[in-house]
Amino acid sequence: MNATTTRGSLLAALACVLVGVSFTANSVLGDYPHAGGQFLRYGLACVLLLPAAGKGAAGRLRALTPRQWGRLALLAAVGMVGFNLAVLAAERTAEPAVPGVFVGCAPVVVAVLVPLLDGRGPQRTVLYGALLVAVGAFTVQGWGRADGAGITFSACALAGEVGFAVLAVPVLRPLGPRLLSAAVCAVAALESAAIGLLIDGGGWLRRPDGVETAALLWQAVVVTVVGFVCWYMGMQRIGAERATLFSGLIPVAAACTAPLVGTGSYGPPQAAGSALVGLGVALGSGVLRRAGRERRSHGRAFRGNGRQDSCSIRVPEMPE
Repeated sequence: MNATTTRGSLLAALACVLVGVSFTANSVLGDYPHAGGQFLRYGLACVLLLPAAGKGAAGRLRALTPRQWGRLALLAAVGMVGFNLAVLAAERTAEPAVPGVFVGCAPVVVAVLVPLLDGRGPQRTVLYGALLVAVGAFTVQGWGRADGAGITFSACALAGEVGFAVLAVPVLRPLGPRLLSAAVCAVAALESAAIGLLIDGGGWLRRPDGVETAALLWQAVVVTVVGFVCWYMGMQRIGAERATLFSGLIPVAAACTAPLVGTGSYGPPQAAGSALVGLGVALGSGVLRRAGRERRSHGRAFRGNGRQDSCSIRVPEMPE
């Protein structure tokens, strides 16, 4: 694994771990207006990201075509605001594990969809790794109670998770990870405000209490600013297919941190699922294949050195 691939993998892994931890932080925001919370989160993140967007940020934004702006709006609506609303709606009639299991299937969908959009076939190792990640995510979370509405909204959450990766691919190159994160956060904040006014009216935004403020700051500063930039930097280096494999770490991180706030436990099923996720990531990212090549290479070198050394041994002459 070269330095670029290693760094991209670490960045994608860090981003997904932060998102997984954010699920635990969400547990203390249940009484806060959801759209208003998203507005505060993405609005603050945009303010923090703009200074880091780099020189020429305004020019790069002006150079975007109407189609690219439409893609940014769709990315924010589907992969950010829509994803969060779908998870919230699913959990009204289904246990949290149900949308989690659906979202855990995102690596499989991306492993098939991205190559098809590029006019090529899926890579078998990536697809097999994605299947292992999905099984691992299911094992970590299990399956809970659900009805038709819960399953429908869980499927919408899956579409949002896939869209967050796939829709960003064409605009990642012209904008870069930092400016893309800032721009999509600005759009998501506007969309959240519009939805809040439409659904909640004048009560869409209120002053958060101390615990809610801490959770919103964590969501904005750590999960969005750090997490989004790391995610898109990782995707830039290893591609959407391999980066999405690391989304299997989301339920693992959530399961590991849930006991800290008393909202879950970590036992043998979570440990087994975590191992499956790790195996799937290693297989799909090519780590296992490269490790096997290196072992074979070392083995051939060892045998070759052994033959060379055996041929170079001199037999002492017998005395006359």
